[in-house]
Amino acid sequence: MTIQIGAPAPLFCLLDQNAALVSANQFLGQWLVIYFYPKASTPGCTVQACGLRDSDMQLASLGVQVVGISPDSPAKLKKFALAQNLSFPLLSDESHEVAESFGVWNLKKFMGKTFMGIVRTTFVVDPDGNLASILEGFKTATHHELVIAKVKQLQDIQNQ
Repeated sequence: MTIQIGAPAPLFCLLDQNAALVSANQFLGQWLVIYFYPKASTPGCTVQACGLRDSDMQLASLGVQVVGISPDSPAKLKKFALAQNLSFPLLSDESHEVAESFGVWNLKKFMGKTFMGIVRTTFVVDPDGNLASILEGFKTATHHELVIAKVKQLQDIQNQ
């Protein structure tokens, strides 16, 4: 499935790190950053999550809610969130249905092995629930800066 800028973002309803259901509809009326990452507590995913955590005040001032989605279990996500003091929901997509609906569950290669997994991708959803931007191919260490710049750009365009 190919999703397009301007189209409604795929809906989801997943368990977070506290085993509470979180729905895409809860975020209508605000900017939403959905970032898909391969695996909790790995080096790149930790750097990416901590960058967003450390940008929490700036993101909040822009009216942005962040959610991270991975194929990890809620228990593993809870451990990750507690260890890194994360301030946003981490959602468990163990069946990878949501990742598939966003088009980020793909064939990957790592250390000579080929397997299916999450391709690290971030989506910015506008307050109406429409896909405003797709961010790919970024460095995890500067991901938060890219997200903030993109949201500011989108909000400036919207306010013109």
